[in-house]
Amino acid sequence: MLSTLRSVILCCITCSFIGQVQAQALNREQIDDWLKRLGASDKFDASKGIDWGVMPGPFYTPELGLGIGTAVVGMYRPDPNDTLSQNSTLTLSGYASSTGAFGVSVKNYAFFADDRWRIFLEGSLANTPTYYWGQGFAAADNDGDKEKYTAQVLTLRPTVYRQLVDNVYLGVGWSLAAQNADEMDREDLPKIESTPQGPSVFSSGVSIDLTWDDRDFVPNPRQGQYADLRYTHYAPGLGSDTRFDEFHLHYSRYTALSDKSVLAWEADGVFTQGDVPWSMLPLLGSDERMRGYYQGRYRDKNVFSSQLEYRRQLTWRHGIVAWVGAGTMGPSVDTLNDGRWLPTAGVGYRFEFKPKVNIRLDYGIGKGSSGFYFQVGEAF
Repeated sequence: MLSTLRSVILCCITCSFIGQVQAQALNREQIDDWLKRLGASDKFDASKGIDWGVMPGPFYTPELGLGIGTAVVGMYRPDPNDTLSQNSTLTLSGYASSTGAFGVSVKNYAFFADDRWRIFLEGSLANTPTYYWGQGFAAADNDGDKEKYTAQVLTLRPTVYRQLVDNVYLGVGWSLAAQNADEMDREDLPKIESTPQGPSVFSSGVSIDLTWDDRDFVPNPRQGQYADLRYTHYAPGLGSDTRFDEFHLHYSRYTALSDKSVLAWEADGVFTQGDVPWSMLPLLGSDERMRGYYQGRYRDKNVFSSQLEYRRQLTWRHGIVAWVGAGTMGPSVDTLNDGRWLPTAGVGYRFEFKPKVNIRLDYGIGKGSSGFYFQVGEAF
């Protein structure tokens, strides 16, 4: 793993150097002009209402294979006279991959009334050929018993925040997740069919958030802290198939080491109790945390992970990052101390597509797997 990581770092540095040389040879003014046609101006124009930009890019992940994605980024200010709120951002992403997977997602961070009100929205719609191993480390380690299926997923999570005092917000939201397991391989063990909920699961719940947030810019912080405690209650009375609770605890800190470098650290835990459906078990492995692992392989009722990332801005719009991290999981909070941890490490390239908004291409390495990720904004 270390030799692979050294090779990737060397490759990333080399590609960055070549990219800078080529950019200079092609004349930066010409490239900036081409980027402006895509909406990738280095200045934000609030008079446009929503200042849009489009950027395509490749990716490779363990679960999706090789693919192409497109990110549409919009920056806006709901009230042009509001000088205290940070710029609001709206991101629409779409992708298609060699495995037949395709999907779209949306993220919106809106700030109103001198930052006294915030409306955040996350949603996705996807059709993904994938595998289900089961719950826990023992199931994930048994690669021969996984079940192949196509996950048809719809998620939606809107949250409205109201400022209580400086940097402290109370949020109320809703969480919806619908998943159908289709095209299951009949030659595999019927793991999904054997779960209490079966192939189709609908979860709906209300949430309450208590947040401390003094980050200078949510999609790409240079300084500040973010602490969040979110409780979500799912129940049949709210439309959910089963009754269960989810507690999400998060803390991240961002320190500007210089004008061009930032050290970011986070700890994140998701803890559930009750009749948790197989599709709602917390995961270790995504494009944000535990990068490099097959999304969905490691799942259990309780997960915890942490990561440390160094971010460095180079010349012009270029930047690089490097990170290390680890995560664990268990059927109860007590079992998180049993000593089984999964490592993650990686490097990434950053391109400043909009002012302070990066397109990121990350290469994450896990234990026995790796993957490239193309996304908008930082991982955390």
